[in-house]
Amino acid sequence: MAIKRARNVTMTDVATRSGVSRTTVSFVLSNRENANIPDSTRQRVLEAVDALGYRPNAGAQALAAQKSDWYGLITEIVTAPFAVDIIKGVQDKAWDERKFVLIASSEGDQAMETAAIEKLLEQRVEGLIYATTWHRAVTLPPAALEVPTVLINCFDPEDRFPCVVPDEEIGGYRATKRLLDAGHSRIAFINLDPAMPAALGRRAGFDRAHAEAGITVDPALIVYGHALADGGYDAAAALLDSPAPPTAFFCGNDRMAMGAYDAIKERGLRIPQDIAVVGFDNQEIISQFLRPRLTTVALPFEQMGAMGVTMLAGLIAGEPLSTNRMLIDCPLLERASV
Repeated sequence: MAIKRARNVTMTDVATRSGVSRTTVSFVLSNRENANIPDSTRQRVLEAVDALGYRPNAGAQALAAQKSDWYGLITEIVTAPFAVDIIKGVQDKAWDERKFVLIASSEGDQAMETAAIEKLLEQRVEGLIYATTWHRAVTLPPAALEVPTVLINCFDPEDRFPCVVPDEEIGGYRATKRLLDAGHSRIAFINLDPAMPAALGRRAGFDRAHAEAGITVDPALIVYGHALADGGYDAAAALLDSPAPPTAFFCGNDRMAMGAYDAIKERGLRIPQDIAVVGFDNQEIISQFLRPRLTTVALPFEQMGAMGVTMLAGLIAGEPLSTNRMLIDCPLLERASV
């Protein structure tokens, strides 16, 4: 049997039941310091609150205290796999801080984004988190400057907002070093669009690993393709059919690695016996279901979400940040393709 909660119970009702003034009830519920309210009176008010089922008006509390215990999260497509991971990281960490998260989807539309920020500010959120599904530069509407704001998986070219981004270079380094340690010296890199921050960082890690190993990178083994399976397939096929084919592929993401698998198998080659493959992203619907399972570098979406909340809480508390751009580690996940 469902318990019926009294509706429209007011602070005045609580005051009447407990035999005190409405002001006293307000002081008790807000834990007002220096109010000199006896413990017996405080207990009587709390018992009345419990008996009547009184629930304070959150909007009124936020207006009075200039704080709401709410954070606003704006992201592009809330159902995208990576966005879901960011949301989980944000929500879990916010809950640890006894905060709640209002989520708005912008669908990648600038007008919707501006409207979402305005609506969240109307709800008196204490701060904003803005997250993207792929690492890039963003420009936020001026309204985002009205409250503390942290960016996740993106950055502001003008450096107006602190951000949390993946350490793309260490990810590229780890992927390449794993292949070098396995004995490969002709490693092809099927990279993303060269203008993307992810492509630049992963290439820097690729070059650093080769430099440490004393191996000169063959420019013919560096190719760029669109970030889909077809892009990986076309690039891998061309490299495998070249006069001096590679013995290993480092692919800019798992979808391109999936395409590279097809090109390799079409030529009668075996993974990893004849050629090794490492991906990037750890898109689980791909990396764990390819055969052999794909060794890949994970993008730390949950960790970025959690760190974004930690940075936001610090900003709201007026604490200085150790850095305006927090890099989060990208670990290598060893499976069976090397």
